[in-house]
Amino acid sequence: MRTVVRLVVVLAVIGGAAFYWLTTPERIYPSMIPAHEADLANGERLFWAGGCGSCHAVAKASGEEKLKLGGGQELKTPFGTFRVPNISPDNGDGIGGWSNADFVTAMVKGVSPDGRHYYPAFPYTSYQRMPLADLLDLKAYLDTLAPVANTVGPHDLTFPYNIRRGLGLWKLLYLDGETFTPDPSASDAVNRGAYLVNGPGHCAECHTPRDFVGGLRTDRWLAGGPAPEGEGYIPNLTPVADGLGGWSEADIAYSLETGFKPDYDTLGGSMTSVQENMTHLPAEDRAAIAAYLKSIPAIP
Repeated sequence: MRTVVRLVVVLAVIGGAAFYWLTTPERIYPSMIPAHEADLANGERLFWAGGCGSCHAVAKASGEEKLKLGGGQELKTPFGTFRVPNISPDNGDGIGGWSNADFVTAMVKGVSPDGRHYYPAFPYTSYQRMPLADLLDLKAYLDTLAPVANTVGPHDLTFPYNIRRGLGLWKLLYLDGETFTPDPSASDAVNRGAYLVNGPGHCAECHTPRDFVGGLRTDRWLAGGPAPEGEGYIPNLTPVADGLGGWSEADIAYSLETGFKPDYDTLGGSMTSVQENMTHLPAEDRAAIAAYLKSIPAIP
């Protein structure tokens, strides 16, 4: 009996050590960040491509209000309620005290400055596709915005999703650390669109269905699915009849610019805010997104 108990204890210790090692948060250190002269215009472009204000400003914010990133919105999902953080340059409540290394670590590793895993409600699985220069440009632009004093409360999640350390195992499955690689067989426009959609734009985070632990199903990429917040359905963006099959590239680009569909109806729901962000992009970026969406595999 004692032998069995000892064996159980030893296995428990080994299992605990393995869990601790496998779930240890990774970070990027200041010595790993090269000198960089920030391009604020590019940073602003990425800000609108990423729709930062749609989540981190107050609900249904528009115009200049989208530049006040005090957080506080609640995202109610099957896993529990996520509360969107303050990412304004406020030193107390926001990210004003973050270094470039802190910001890059959050965006590509999903780890906070104090070494905690972020939940993938923060779409770092998409942001990891962004090259370092773009991340630093985005950080520089965020630093120019107005600080907002607003303390956001913690998430309210159900068991076992409230065990944050376990996200280290989730990342082994869904965070590969790869930046965007252009397709040499595709046009410059398609590659630009692919980057915007799958990187800063993180379109798949809503338009791709998830498995039972919240990972994106790559076999259903951009084919639509249940809304992440559990109510409604997010449309199919692939070129099929129930998606964008009947839309031309010009239709898609025009819809992103104006909010009007080819049938003269208007975009609705959360896409309204996305479209408002897209109006700030140059026309060539909207055209590139359209070119990419018409080039991807059709998935009914």
